[in-house]
Amino acid sequence: MASAFHVENFGCRAARADGEAVAERLRASGLTEEQPSAADVVIVNTCSVTAEADRAARAFIRRAHRLNPDARILVTGCYAQRAPDELASLDGVAAVVGNSHKALAPEIAIRLARTPSPEPNPVPPIPASTDLIPVQTLLAGSAAETPIWVDDRFAHSFLEEAQVVPGAQTRPNLKIQEGCSNRCTFCIIPRTRGHSRSLPEESILSQVRNFAAAGGKELVLSGINLGRWGRDLPSADGARLSLARLVHRVFDETDLPRLRLSSIEPMDWDADLVAVIRDYSGSRLARHAHLPLQSGSDTVLRRMHRRYRPWHYAEKVASLVEAFGPGLTLGADVMVGFPGETDREFEETCQLIRDLPFGYLHIFPFSPRPGTKGWTMHAEAPVPQSVIADRQAFLVTLVCDKTRTHRSRFVGSALDSITLHTPERLQALGRTAALTDNFLPVEIEGSQAANRFTRIRVTGIAADLSLTARMEA
Repeated sequence: MASAFHVENFGCRAARADGEAVAERLRASGLTEEQPSAADVVIVNTCSVTAEADRAARAFIRRAHRLNPDARILVTGCYAQRAPDELASLDGVAAVVGNSHKALAPEIAIRLARTPSPEPNPVPPIPASTDLIPVQTLLAGSAAETPIWVDDRFAHSFLEEAQVVPGAQTRPNLKIQEGCSNRCTFCIIPRTRGHSRSLPEESILSQVRNFAAAGGKELVLSGINLGRWGRDLPSADGARLSLARLVHRVFDETDLPRLRLSSIEPMDWDADLVAVIRDYSGSRLARHAHLPLQSGSDTVLRRMHRRYRPWHYAEKVASLVEAFGPGLTLGADVMVGFPGETDREFEETCQLIRDLPFGYLHIFPFSPRPGTKGWTMHAEAPVPQSVIADRQAFLVTLVCDKTRTHRSRFVGSALDSITLHTPERLQALGRTAALTDNFLPVEIEGSQAANRFTRIRVTGIAADLSLTARMEA
């Protein structure tokens, strides 16, 4: 019987792309995919952007070990990079592989899955090779030591992905950029993922061509700091590499039907990228832009060390609305309770949100991360938890109103969409889950296969703000 694996992903699109790449490598090596209770190796791909993300990962590890004590648990991702010893000490953890060594995670997982289980069940040894020698080990008990692969060089960090194909993900992520060279005071990412690094241009184009040839309809380009793609790469023809140039080449040199761009920092939407949007929006480029905001207060942005001001952000939004057209769905991340945030500064954020045409927002509380400047700032000027909770609740209500207003505009309109893997709940109701090109969730009347482009007519908006629709004749 083939060995089995399970990958559990936490965090952002780029992290999920890493998990998808690991899973594809394991499937290609002959392992089968199972639920945690039936897997020989469980890969936990963690996030560490907040304390809650850490807690969620620990809770899953403990639950997986209770369900399947014989499974070898490999922990990777940002939490593994930030606090490897903490994770290595948890029961059932057989290996900790930080982002610095994530490219080695598939081979380590394969070796764990195929190692016979001894009795009793200590962590089994991983056969050594030149690349697979652990950087350190943690004495986990009298029977075994837990190997740890973590350092600060990130020499084995970029997991160049196995070929993305349409399948479990109808809209898979292709991660083309890793790490971040910004130094926002609240963010642990530069420490957990290293400086900005880019996947080579020709590798990306090959991925896109093969995805389209396999019947893929929509591909999402993602990265930790996507707008900085190419700035670290040499150019074969002497031209400056940029995300705008890459997108042009995707449309000029591949048959990909639709491309979607994930989160891009406000100041990275430069004139060249906006020009590309103007050329292709509404045809092969999804009408969707996500610009992290974090705060609408000038003084808070300065304390965060963000590289824009509220008026810069508003100008970028105006240029994107002009380029994408009125069908654009605009999204952002907003942080509540950054150290020292006053009532006036919070109101400035609320007012900017009221003024801009957001279709959705991700609202989250500030979480102090050890090793960041924000950790010290929080110790000096914390915002009370009760105040954070009240502000977050207020913003959630404001965002719901913005989302309802935005989506209601499209009732009665014809839109392009792609069908998704429909949950059983919707199947039982005779509906199909889909996503429009401008990032609106819809439920289509009737049963349709996944990964199909459809032209729909929006018929209404539900209480949960999802849209109902019917197929256009």
